[in-house]
Amino acid sequence: MNEPNINELEKIASQVRRDIVRMVHAVNSGHPGGSLGCTDFLTALYFHVMNLKKPFSPDGIGEDLFFLSNGHISPVWYSILARSGYFDVPELATFRKLNSRLQGHPATEEGLPGIRIASGSLGQGLSAAIGAAQAKKLNNDDNTVYVLMGDGELDEGQVWEAAMYGAHHGIDNLIATVDYNGQQIDGPTDKVMSLLDLKAKWEAFGWQVIESQGNDMKEVIKALEHAKSLCGKGVPVVNLMRTEMGFGVDFMVGTHKWHGIAPNDEQLADALSQLEETLGDY
Repeated sequence: MNEPNINELEKIASQVRRDIVRMVHAVNSGHPGGSLGCTDFLTALYFHVMNLKKPFSPDGIGEDLFFLSNGHISPVWYSILARSGYFDVPELATFRKLNSRLQGHPATEEGLPGIRIASGSLGQGLSAAIGAAQAKKLNNDDNTVYVLMGDGELDEGQVWEAAMYGAHHGIDNLIATVDYNGQQIDGPTDKVMSLLDLKAKWEAFGWQVIESQGNDMKEVIKALEHAKSLCGKGVPVVNLMRTEMGFGVDFMVGTHKWHGIAPNDEQLADALSQLEETLGDY
């Protein structure tokens, strides 16, 4: 893996954050909070960490794979996919519009390059990722599978069924990341459904656990490289990544209130004033 250019990655992340707030504002709909919080992670993943083929290959053979389980943060993923060359950047202007390929939750029917499964029904992504990782083992494909989940999503029982399966079958070519921002749609996770000691919980399910900071590009890359070094040792890896919902826009930071609402005109202008335009707006 080449030495990352942190400055360039941070510039990409700034543009992605601009895309996010503009996309949700344009249709007065979408999920900016978690999208902003996970921007650094997905920027690092797609622009530095993963081994990817282009143009998009549906079979995914011979490359790393990524699955977005918390599909409501589609704005950040669409921006990342466009900015990394999977489809033309101007298509971001069609977000959540009728007949668009960029639906509110990622879908496969529209054939958007980079999307392998529909997501948004929370709790399913880890299962899909484990299946893909197991298929890679059977095909002697030594690439890695990545999946991102939300911490509120861990309320879903299917996550823990998948966790048991992954550990039992030694799925060690998988890196799962939890967006650990402490917020979900109805409020703080500690009030909605306490996660208790999440590190101890994953360890009890037989996973290798790392903890990281998700809103510092250097730390994101360091964590992903550490997670990759733990692969191939018979144990699946989970990255508990601390982020702040709404990171990058001061009035959105750290509150569930921006989980699923769009900024108005004045708020959009305020947000954009805080985010550098680095690659050109669509």
